[in-house]
Amino acid sequence: MNIPNILTVFRLIAAPAVGLVYVILPSPYADWIALTLFITAALTDYLDGYLARKWKQITNFGRMLDPIADKAMVLIALLVIVVRSQYVPGYSNLTILLPVIAIVFREVFVSGLREFLGDRAGGLKVTNLAKWKTTAQMVAITVILASFLLGHYYWALSSGMSNDIVVGILDGEIEDIFGLRWIIPMFDWSVLIGKWLLWIAAILTLITGFDYFRKSLPMLKED
Repeated sequence: MNIPNILTVFRLIAAPAVGLVYVILPSPYADWIALTLFITAALTDYLDGYLARKWKQITNFGRMLDPIADKAMVLIALLVIVVRSQYVPGYSNLTILLPVIAIVFREVFVSGLREFLGDRAGGLKVTNLAKWKTTAQMVAITVILASFLLGHYYWALSSGMSNDIVVGILDGEIEDIFGLRWIIPMFDWSVLIGKWLLWIAAILTLITGFDYFRKSLPMLKED
């Protein structure tokens, strides 16, 4: 177990934890932890590969576990978003469920395609567009999870609660820096940007999925 593999294992453990915190803790505590876990795990996705190449610590274990951790992190986070968005204003099935269905369908399709091709799947190398797809997915999920956190305080403000209740776990210094008046516009912008980024990620996901299928066609022909 080297450091790159430890980071990959952390990402694999963090994936279900993003969803489980909503079972164990109420909002906004669950929102804070889920957002922190996902951002940290997303950073390790870049860091483990960089360190493995730099230190020449690429192992079969890491090569096997890395794509599994990536897909688990994205798919579980998308499941959380579908469920959680039902309780946050500004989201609808059209803006959330459709792009999530597209992303999940592509991931399952490509995974099945690679499994069927076996050793020949080495010909389906990860393209630069696929890397941008992964980045777009992670950024979109991060923004939407942040909007869930802001949505808690947005709901409290719009319900007429006192500032002390709205601030919740925020201390006075943070309140003075940001000001409660910024919560509502920040929430509105996070919802809008999150939805657009999710759709962009879904489009890139479908394009890369079709590209992999096109490249696999010669390997699918009968002998």
